[in-house]
Amino acid sequence: MLTITIPEQDKEYLDESTSSFVHIKYAKQTLQLEHSLISLSKWEAKWCKPFLSKEEKTKEETLDYVRCMTINQNVDPNVYNGIDNEIMKKIKDYIDAPMTATWFRKEEQRPSRKVITSELIYYWMIAQNIPFECEKWHLNRLFTLLKICGEKNKPQKKMSKKEAAAQQRSLNAQRKRAKHTKG
Repeated sequence: MLTITIPEQDKEYLDESTSSFVHIKYAKQTLQLEHSLISLSKWEAKWCKPFLSKEEKTKEETLDYVRCMTINQNVDPNVYNGIDNEIMKKIKDYIDAPMTATWFRKEEQRPSRKVITSELIYYWMIAQNIPFECEKWHLNRLFTLLKICGEKNKPQKKMSKKEAAAQQRSLNAQRKRAKHTKG
């Protein structure tokens, strides 16, 4: 979870769409944010497009994702206008953080063109028997769990004849040492 504090604001600005001045005033507020499958689902339900895509998000879409990440209740909607570049960098760093000690070997992979939506992630969870409580986890941690489940459930690679022969020689040598025999 990320906790950010938005400072108090009292300002006026010109709303170009209505050609009128808008006055915004709100008190200092602390937001608790969670980058999770739940927040991803909320955002995709509203915008009807995948969040996890290479497509650039508008400022409005980005701020709305922050709204979807917010787990506090009764937040003044104007508070989100107080998110400056410094706060947004903290939020992006939090979203990009691995949130796990698990790591994988870097493998040469072509970037996937598969579109990943919240429903696809829920399907992966069901297929791997991952409980729905994990939908509250940081999304990168959930992806790590899904990857581990996929790796552990893969069929084992068959040994080549050379590897099988080497393993057999090793086992025979161990048995000879254990039984104190020469063959």
